[in-house]
Amino acid sequence: MRKYKRIAVLIALLLIINFTNKSKFVPEILKFQKTSTNYLTGLPGSNGPLLAVKIDDTKEALPQIGISEADNVYVEQVESGLTRLLALYSSDYPDEIGPVRSARISDIDLLAQYGRVAFAYSGSQEKMRPVLASANLNILSAERNPPTIFSRDEARVAPVNLILHPNLLIERATKKFNLSLIKLNSSPWNFGNLSKSATSIRIAKIKFPNSRYEATWDSTNHCWNLAQNGNAEVTTIGKNVCIDNLIIQNVVIEPSIYGDKFGANTPFSKSVGNGSAFLLRDGKYLEINWSRSDPLQFTKWFQKDGSEVKIKAGHTWIFLTDTAPALTQ
Repeated sequence: MRKYKRIAVLIALLLIINFTNKSKFVPEILKFQKTSTNYLTGLPGSNGPLLAVKIDDTKEALPQIGISEADNVYVEQVESGLTRLLALYSSDYPDEIGPVRSARISDIDLLAQYGRVAFAYSGSQEKMRPVLASANLNILSAERNPPTIFSRDEARVAPVNLILHPNLLIERATKKFNLSLIKLNSSPWNFGNLSKSATSIRIAKIKFPNSRYEATWDSTNHCWNLAQNGNAEVTTIGKNVCIDNLIIQNVVIEPSIYGDKFGANTPFSKSVGNGSAFLLRDGKYLEINWSRSDPLQFTKWFQKDGSEVKIKAGHTWIFLTDTAPALTQ
């Protein structure tokens, strides 16, 4: 019996040594353990509760906080031709996000495709509150949470000084309110190699009525550096926000029944329907089409020949605009 025990110990030691040296004798199941992939980025990572945050994107809001950790970001038109961001987080929740601003009617359709998303924002127009309340959203606005979760940055001035602490918000939502925050179980994107029909490009200019964006290809860091009205989109430590995929989605933008307190009308960006778009990745662009017939379905992206578009694994920004971009090769 002792003889068999010694043999068993010897075999175990050999397996450990072989595993350390990456020997071919190590069982395949030990050598290749599947790595979890985040559905929004296609990168290695977890798929945590899906959190959408409304963020200011005016000059006064820069530098933004926690924007580089967002998996996907939508840029949408608001009053007076300005823009605001709708950022999605599911893999990396920074300690702070902001400046947080109010919700808009376009947010409801944009988020419907993801399911009952946890939605964080500062507030909303009174007329819109029952509409938001009836939408398929977990409302986690500043109106429903204490200042420990939505705090004020004393170094900034209102209304661009409201800062969200997302980890505290998620903890409160699950433990105090007993909300079942959703996690994605599929991806809205197809990841893969860029089509050979893509054309090289250095700069793309994206136009809104009162806001101008310029995306410049950074061949050193292999990403798109973004500037708005001449001001670089940077983090609080002065680092450029690196965008792997930039999609310019042409949509119909029309007046809504809502408006701000100054009397300006709130535009509605129609993200359900179909239209054309431009995909920018790897220093190139590709003219594509988009289609979404059902608000509960993910937007589908197609090449001109009807094949599905593949994006690069990484962070993606989608610009909802009714104006074609100016492209410089």
